[in-house]
Amino acid sequence: MSTTSAEVKPGRASVFYDPKIRGYFYQILLLAVVGFLIWSAASNAIENLRAQKIASGFGFWHNAAGFDVNQKLIPFSASGSTYGQAFWVGLLNTLLVASIGIVLSTFLGFFVGVARLSSNWIVSKLAMIYVEVIRNLPLLLQLFFWYNAVLKPLPNPRQSIELPAGFLLNNRGLYVPDPQLGPGGNLIIWALLIGLVATFVFRSWAHKQQAATGKQYPIGLIAFGLIIVLPLLVYFATGRPVTFVYPELAGFNLRGGIQIFPEFVALLVGLTTYTAGFIAEVVRAGILAVSKGQTEAANALGLRAGPTLKLVVIPQAMRVIIPPLTSNYLNLTKNSSLAVAIGYPDLVQVFTGTVLNQTGQAVEVVAITMAVYLTISLVTSFFMNIYNKRMALVER
Repeated sequence: MSTTSAEVKPGRASVFYDPKIRGYFYQILLLAVVGFLIWSAASNAIENLRAQKIASGFGFWHNAAGFDVNQKLIPFSASGSTYGQAFWVGLLNTLLVASIGIVLSTFLGFFVGVARLSSNWIVSKLAMIYVEVIRNLPLLLQLFFWYNAVLKPLPNPRQSIELPAGFLLNNRGLYVPDPQLGPGGNLIIWALLIGLVATFVFRSWAHKQQAATGKQYPIGLIAFGLIIVLPLLVYFATGRPVTFVYPELAGFNLRGGIQIFPEFVALLVGLTTYTAGFIAEVVRAGILAVSKGQTEAANALGLRAGPTLKLVVIPQAMRVIIPPLTSNYLNLTKNSSLAVAIGYPDLVQVFTGTVLNQTGQAVEVVAITMAVYLTISLVTSFFMNIYNKRMALVER
């Protein structure tokens, strides 16, 4: 008996069973939904602006500002400056306090972080108290403390506190001598710049030589000679062309010198001390992440505690420290927007505050401000990621 079997041909599967095609479909659908939401929000905003007769666009950028700013790194006046120039004034003030704050908080944070691991009981506990107190108090409250409780009670200009080197301190700020460059003074600036570049080049070369041969070079001594001694030699060789205009009392105020406003000092101190508390914990965690065997091996080779920390522990700990350190840098920059609470003319206070109130163009002003902070964060992350790759372990 013979049997016949019918050949069964599989049917054609639907294209939606293909995961790649299904993934493309869902992505296109998601983009369409997001695009529709953006279009709806933009249309709604435009209709509301028209209904309230509020102008839109960026034509206000070239309109006269009509207000003045006390701290400005570029020329700015109430009568001859525009809203666009006000934007740059606020942006430069933000970058100034953020860049100085990042440098100072890094040094202070590393110092406190290492101090927390000190074998000295008093030093360790003082560092712990600093970290716990600073990190658990709101930054805004700390800014109010530095501004209202520390700087505002200072005496008026007529009773200014005289500090060394001609510095004067009062409730209107810190007044420092104003350097004036005479003929040949530019050579001192060039000597300083050359010294900085030469120090960076020598430092890179010395590190490569140490990695290849193990020989150490006096980087600190060479840096001191290039950055400090070289400009001083040029200063005396050119006949000391730098003079100083010292602040002096004129009526009820001071005249001459450079005024550092109390708002700037309060914001800088607050941001520095607050961020340093978080950086200290990052540094402490990074050091503890290094195996104790590394320290024991260094001690077995005869290295003291200082060189062991500098040459063995910290270089390995940096691989753990850098990623969270980047986040703290970004937080410091964004936290600088709290300057509006104490009257420091940063980007938020000048542009999002005064300019927005005068023009009424909230969408454009807020969009520009958001784009600026996003750009600053992305640029900071980019350079920190490059540094992180340089510090990463390289497998042989």
